Amino acid sequence: MLASTVTFEAMSIENFSLKHILGLKVNDLRNQNNLSFQELSEISGLSISYLSEIEKGKKYPKGDKLMSLAKALNVTYDQLVSMKVSKKLEPIINLLQSDIFKEFPLELFGLDPQKIMELVSANPEKINAFIQSIISIARNYEMRGEHFYYAALRSYQEFHDNYFQDLEKAANKIRKSLKSEDLPLQIETLENILVNEYGYQIDRTQLSGYESLRDLRSFNIQSKKQILLHSGLTKAQEAFLLGRELGFEVLALNQRPMETPPQKSYSFEAILNNYRASYFSAALIMPEKSVIEDVKKMASSDKWDKKLFAGFIEKYGATPEMLMQRLTNILPKHFGLKNLFFLRFVGTDDFTNYQLTKELHLSKAHNPHSNALNEDYCRRWLSIRLLKQLRTSAKVTSSNKLLVGAQISQYFDTEDEYLCLTMAFPNISNPIESISVTIGFYVDANSKKRIKFIGDSTIKSRIVNTTCQRCGWTDCEDRVAPPSVIEKETAQKKVIQALSKLED
Repeated sequence: MLASTVTFEAMSIENFSLKHILGLKVNDLRNQNNLSFQELSEISGLSISYLSEIEKGKKYPKGDKLMSLAKALNVTYDQLVSMKVSKKLEPIINLLQSDIFKEFPLELFGLDPQKIMELVSANPEKINAFIQSIISIARNYEMRGEHFYYAALRSYQEFHDNYFQDLEKAANKIRKSLKSEDLPLQIETLENILVNEYGYQIDRTQLSGYESLRDLRSFNIQSKKQILLHSGLTKAQEAFLLGRELGFEVLALNQRPMETPPQKSYSFEAILNNYRASYFSAALIMPEKSVIEDVKKMASSDKWDKKLFAGFIEKYGATPEMLMQRLTNILPKHFGLKNLFFLRFVGTDDFTNYQLTKELHLSKAHNPHSNALNEDYCRRWLSIRLLKQLRTSAKVTSSNKLLVGAQISQYFDTEDEYLCLTMAFPNISNPIESISVTIGFYVDANSKKRIKFIGDSTIKSRIVNTTCQRCGWTDCEDRVAPPSVIEKETAQKKVIQALSKLED
């Protein structure tokens, strides 16, 4: 019997050891028996403080105390220390033992097992219902673990205003070691560091030889110390990928996706490390000090200058997405512009399918958000309008170049306005797709003060909404689907009103 206790204590579930599960069981059994801490203390002979620490998962009693506790709770010793739990606790235990929870770094969010235990112990019925809801939603929308991880990553970025000083310092240190402030950072420079200092070989032929790997941009074969790059990449894409590989090495990030974009299921740590290495690469290619100076110049002008904005891509040798993402690092920290969002849309030649594939929202609960509802995003967003324009140009004139634009987007039936800066560009790995990236700023006194060209009369203002299904604007000429959600809500209100009349 004591041997089984040792096994129980020795086993560990990453964040949660089995003493935490024992704590949940004791709490559950105590409530089933309608016992207060005082009453359980008197029956078991254990102090109130000791019982409290057991329930919080801080203490695991020795055999004699477990015997006393089991007797006081009207169960056998084996029942108390076994893995079997009540039906009420099963979803909670399953979550704590799941791969998702094992890999989740609670400390990043200021959490520890004790805090989770206190939350669960306070009201297991409500927590149980909450967990069951999450599981049900995940099943219905075919969500996998990585969906939760990417959502957690966005929350982590938003919590820190998407600025990480340690990564800025690491990138700046490498920059200084190069003894050159020249822009853009040359691919050869990054390649030499990876080859000469870290022993890598760079290959630009193998990956392109597999048709099924058309959409992969890079693959790291660690066993051979090889970095495979797709032959169709632009110089800016190559620079970013090599900079990220350097980031993995400099930051000593071992757990990571090997392919770009990731094709397998990875742990949260691997996804987080991928983000950190990507941040490092962007900071290396677009130095913080230089970006600050460029933003000051652009923001101080009364006129919107899209040529100046597009010129940053050539100056830094950056991709449009890297530029927009880098601005989300710099603007909140150095310009106090925290009410902003980043959106990445993908559109195809059929002019009906537009997917929001990446998003980041700082401070305010901006819209739109990506969803699995199969709804149609508002076509009045500049993000989609430029995609349509680019796809039309590619089909009619064979021109498929970068498009840049600005728009004041005003949400229908509200006073909320956003300055949206958008870049649309072709997806080089898929000729029937184009991508748009948008950074949006909430228009208020602060943004008007810091971005002078918000008042530029040449920037058109357009009424927008989230999706056609959720929009009640009857005069919209860009609608592609009926307002089905609005219709259902209206019908429900009529039902409520009719029931109220019956009660009068």
